[in-house]
Amino acid sequence: MALTIISLIKQVPLPSEMRMGDDGLMDRTKAKSIINVDCQFGLEAGLQLKKKYPDARMIVCSMGPQSFETALRTALSMGYDEAYLLSDRKLGGSDTFATGLALATLLKHLGFDKDSKEPFIVFAGRQTSDGDTAHVPSQVAENLGIPQATFVERIEADDNGNVMARRIIEGGYQELQLPIPCLISLTPTGVAPRKPSLSGAIKARNTAVTVLGVDDIHLSTEKIGISGSPTIVANVQNIVSDRPPVMMAEGQGEKELVDSFMAQFGTGGNVLEKKDEKEKKTAETPDFPIVDKRGTAKGILTWAEVTNGKIARPSLELLNPSLKLAKELGNDTKITTVLIGKNVKPLAKTLFEHGSDEVILVENDRLEEYLVMPFSDILAQVIRKRNPEIALFAATTAGRELAPRIAVKTGSGVTADCTGLEIGEYVNRKTKEIIRPILHSRRPTYGDSKLATILGFVYPQMSTARPGTFPVPEEQPGRTGEISVFEPELNEKDFAVKIHKTVRGEGGLQSLLDADVIISGGRGATGDGLKLVKELAAALKEKGIRAEWASSRVVVDEGLAEYARQIGQTGRTVRPKVYVAIGIFGAIQHIYGMKESGKIVAVDHNPKASIFHHADFGIVGEYEDIVPELIERVKNGFTFGVEPVGKD
Repeated sequence: MALTIISLIKQVPLPSEMRMGDDGLMDRTKAKSIINVDCQFGLEAGLQLKKKYPDARMIVCSMGPQSFETALRTALSMGYDEAYLLSDRKLGGSDTFATGLALATLLKHLGFDKDSKEPFIVFAGRQTSDGDTAHVPSQVAENLGIPQATFVERIEADDNGNVMARRIIEGGYQELQLPIPCLISLTPTGVAPRKPSLSGAIKARNTAVTVLGVDDIHLSTEKIGISGSPTIVANVQNIVSDRPPVMMAEGQGEKELVDSFMAQFGTGGNVLEKKDEKEKKTAETPDFPIVDKRGTAKGILTWAEVTNGKIARPSLELLNPSLKLAKELGNDTKITTVLIGKNVKPLAKTLFEHGSDEVILVENDRLEEYLVMPFSDILAQVIRKRNPEIALFAATTAGRELAPRIAVKTGSGVTADCTGLEIGEYVNRKTKEIIRPILHSRRPTYGDSKLATILGFVYPQMSTARPGTFPVPEEQPGRTGEISVFEPELNEKDFAVKIHKTVRGEGGLQSLLDADVIISGGRGATGDGLKLVKELAAALKEKGIRAEWASSRVVVDEGLAEYARQIGQTGRTVRPKVYVAIGIFGAIQHIYGMKESGKIVAVDHNPKASIFHHADFGIVGEYEDIVPELIERVKNGFTFGVEPVGKD
């Protein structure tokens, strides 16, 4: 088979070198750049596949300024044959919608789409470090009209022209069979990228990088650049921790250190949930006319993800900001939830009791398990019929690939991984008007060091909400609503991807989100294979505490924990009442996932570990000494200030 292997890459600035400009937006012009980490895993996946197809044509593509040639030449030195750069000032300021459209148009120009006679496969990184959206792979796939698998950690080709992909999901993984052509995005838990070879570097210097502009690929400027993008970054702020300085335990030996910690913890106040604070508006609003751009668009639409026969907790959490937005928009704003699956009608009761006003029921035996292509098509059909002003999805592995694919179908923008959603206004000084109401979607970016406010100008305004950020709305037993049955038009081609196996292990995302105390282990706690970390969590459970164990990414990479337990930028976000970090140095990527915890306790042998800058309480010592002492104290009744389940 004359296969073509295509890798999409992006050159990104180092987050540590990013600076904020006078306009409140990020200035990356002076920052050093590298190939985005996830994209490196995509490059390697392509090279691994070439072992199966030695005669495969190897192409690498990127979109950006001329400086991106550096990244493309690195890919050439790793083993790729051809490099293409889409570079044009008209692309400046493009959001993910415009970026996905532009890259897909480039690939079509090169001869690759759903109708191509020659087979091809596209690899990409799961997401980029400067955006963290994970949108572009789905949007490229939708624009090309080909199947996709995202959040994939390994692939292999069979002898029948299919690709087998192991895809990470909450609590486990799926094994998918994809026909070629298809697109696959790789997580940074795949095969580690190789280093460029000397011969490869020589070859790269002598290989031309083909640079194309939007006119060369016949791309209209209507939907690219700042003016053509359906979303804009309205503002970027530095995220400053509001935690007081860490209280370090004092004493000689583990008993004195733990005594000191317990005494400090007892005077450290009650364990409280962190409360969100609205951004203070200081700028004066000009006297421009107020314009409502919604037209006939009205109401809030959400999608209820079903796992193990239940509504997934992140989908229930989503109803919390939905209720808040509905109140801000007016009492007549209705929350409608789409429920898709096989025999799922009884689950509507749960949605009503947590805030949904209407459930749109889509039942079909073929929809028993989630697949992105049929589900995105169904939801797009619902959106076209109902015309909501806002559409919200949980930022689970499903939601993060589903929402952007729907956005392409509906022409909407989508904001990823939001931690704040509110109704506000936008002052357009160019047109001298104030657009109100408009959704303000706030999301952390650049390694969780910045908070960006994104606005969408195409309806529905779409956003995904970070799991674990919003609490589940209080249940209202007996509350009911309207059930509407929707009969979608199903396309046989949408079922081209086959699920061979779905594995959801014990623990994982659900129990981590429910836990009041999380004991998390890092590289510094792997001497016993996380045995003591697990024992501390188990001791708390024996006392009736909702406790769970977790890990940092390096522990997952070493095979000592499943991905579902990984906390951080490439893992899960949690907000327990107490988070105990053991042997975790404190890289910003890990802080990303646990900083919303009520109280943070850090145990590490290195007094200079970064984790102590983000903790409320710290103990310096060897974990083999400190943790057994903590376990003993738990057995004697110490539960980190958390009451047992069922006790007031």
